[in-house]
Amino acid sequence: MNNFPMPWTTSLNSIKTQQRPADPYHAKAYDFMRSWLGGQQIFTLQTSGSTGDPKPIEVRRSQLISSAEMTGKALDLGKGTRALACLNVGYIAGLMMLVRGMVLDWELTIIEPSSNPLLDVGKNEVFDFAALVPLQLNVVLENDETIDQVDRFGKILLGGAPVDISLQKKIAGLDIPVFQSYGMTETVSHIALRRLNGPEASDAYHFLPNITFGTDERGCLHVSGPVTNDEIVQTNDLVEISGNTFKWIGRADNVINSGGVKIVLDKIDAEVGAVLSDLNYNNAYFSWFEPDEKLGQKLVLIMEGSENATFADLVFTEIRKRVSAYETPKHVYFARHFTKTITDKVDKRRTAQQLFATQNG
Repeated sequence: MNNFPMPWTTSLNSIKTQQRPADPYHAKAYDFMRSWLGGQQIFTLQTSGSTGDPKPIEVRRSQLISSAEMTGKALDLGKGTRALACLNVGYIAGLMMLVRGMVLDWELTIIEPSSNPLLDVGKNEVFDFAALVPLQLNVVLENDETIDQVDRFGKILLGGAPVDISLQKKIAGLDIPVFQSYGMTETVSHIALRRLNGPEASDAYHFLPNITFGTDERGCLHVSGPVTNDEIVQTNDLVEISGNTFKWIGRADNVINSGGVKIVLDKIDAEVGAVLSDLNYNNAYFSWFEPDEKLGQKLVLIMEGSENATFADLVFTEIRKRVSAYETPKHVYFARHFTKTITDKVDKRRTAQQLFATQNG
């Protein structure tokens, strides 16, 4: 076992009589659940800071209830569901596990977040549902002790970060259903899901019930519904909508203009990811840009690790075979360590700024 507090199992009825846990993490979860049971109507949530500075926002109890009910219906998770809550309850993904537990009357096992949740619960414990970040599932599938135990999660909901192609390949071989979520703090967790494996696997997200959606003049998604208190939430996500589904193209603020050609960096990341997966490169990477006199903005690739000119040439060669000339990065940079946000996502802008400052220094 890792050095985390022991799992705490609770339910709607037992929380009313249980004493406040001694350790700070479970005490935080307990305090939220008691405030919920006390009828609190307004809650302050913290955004993740993945697309800007973290900020507090206020949401209504009714929004949280609507979100919990939508998830329960979409994933068929009714009363008595045994769920593992292993995400930080200080942010929306972890907090919503507590809300779902109370609204839907689940049995919750709450543990402090770690890279491999299965090492922090009893070896014989099984669940109907768990929400994870991709890093956690990847570590579970790479650990000799847990690689064959992933079915103990029941159903898996992934969120908080993209699922890269190497993890997608592993998920395709799993027997239990795995879903990827789309949402944000402002929508009180996810408002759309896509299946990653099995006969229903798709590259399109399906909107959950009661979500109204559309796009602005840029082609960026906006949504509204009970989870947003019927207010329109405008995103910077470029999407292609078809019926009740959409395909995510990339973020509008991740589009560069290189020699008059608009390049969606998220699309390049997907192409590069396929190449790096075939080359068994498992470190983090992302596409970015730097100023250029001729092109305006020059497409570059930033990879985590030590400088390796030979490998960079190999990557160039493979990428050129699969994409057009303008989609091929013009240079590969190596950064020893990537900067992360407070929720452990790669902070691309700060990483690039620090790298270029070092290069120019």
